[in-house]
Amino acid sequence: MAMPERIGQAQAASAADGMRLLARLLQFSDSTLPVGSFAFSNGLESAVQTGIVASPDDLLGFVEVVTRQAAYMDGVAALHAHRAISQGDFGAVLEADQALWDSRIGAEQHLMLARMGKKLAELALRFDDFPALRQWLEAIRDHATPGCFPVGQALALAHLGADEAQVFVVHQYSVAAMMLSAAVRLMRIDHLDTQRILYAAQERVPGDYENVRTLTLDEMSNFAPVFDVLLAHHVKAHVRLFMN
Repeated sequence: MAMPERIGQAQAASAADGMRLLARLLQFSDSTLPVGSFAFSNGLESAVQTGIVASPDDLLGFVEVVTRQAAYMDGVAALHAHRAISQGDFGAVLEADQALWDSRIGAEQHLMLARMGKKLAELALRFDDFPALRQWLEAIRDHATPGCFPVGQALALAHLGADEAQVFVVHQYSVAAMMLSAAVRLMRIDHLDTQRILYAAQERVPGDYENVRTLTLDEMSNFAPVFDVLLAHHVKAHVRLFMN
């Protein structure tokens, strides 16, 4: 076989792998992925009830604040979990999982992290054999790790061949998409506005990645007093559509 033919075949195989990865990244970032995200608003319900979010511009600002906070917490944990499993260090995956759990405040935030994390692992294992996800799910069932959703995302996407930047993008997208899906049920807003907001919110993803990619687990930060107050308000709300 001539050398140019071998090169052409290698390039075609590489292109096919890239296309397959892109398609699966889209699937794992799809807001319709059945992991329970429809049940959570990530604080938006209380923000609407208290008047903090009352317009599309308010909603954009809120989404940007929450995704920035997610970058400095969930995003850091996801990056560490991706690096750990890429090096075959499952113990470090569990450390990232526990560190994120300990950093999040409130029972409803814990409920969101754990419920979506476990459902993601169970769902992915119906698609294919994800060895790290299977081991992680066993640890969750044995109560050896909390099972935070961003860590599950990192394990699933690492298995598919995603790099850490792609893991970060998928996670940040899913946070924004979750809130905007909730917004349609909470506000007088249409899908055109929510898609415009989603498009605008993604502008900050590269900068957030650069800001957090070198942070240690000990440097995760959850300083967002208004967000924490909204979560506390939601626990005692008289009428609720969402679990947080």
